[in-house]
Amino acid sequence: VQLQASGGGLVQAGGSLRLSCAASGFTLRYYPIGWFRQAPGKEREGVGGISYNGDSTYYADSVKGRFTISRDNAKNVVYLQMNSLKPEDTAVYSCARGPPNHYPLPIDSVDVWGKGTLVTVSS
Repeated sequence: VQLQASGGGLVQAGGSLRLSCAASGFTLRYYPIGWFRQAPGKEREGVGGISYNGDSTYYADSVKGRFTISRDNAKNVVYLQMNSLKPEDTAVYSCARGPPNHYPLPIDSVDVWGKGTLVTVSS
């Protein structure tokens, strides 16, 4: 059972990136997925999440209106589209799985953490 985030990189402020979270070893469509980030020297924080079937999403206030989470259950992938990036969005971004009945997904309910991908936003 694994999750792997990819798509990070270096981007200028105001730019965009799309992160992917690929699942293996389990069927993604039964689970809510959350995105989290951890900036240098700071605690991990929630970015947002998506319900098991994609009908519902939620976002942290700091990214609302700029980030969009979507999923393609047929491909076993969840996406995080990040637009209008700011230097304060610089962090390692990770996706995580929660139990089927845990939505929204609080950090202490995560049962599978994915390997993160670094996003660096230059000013």
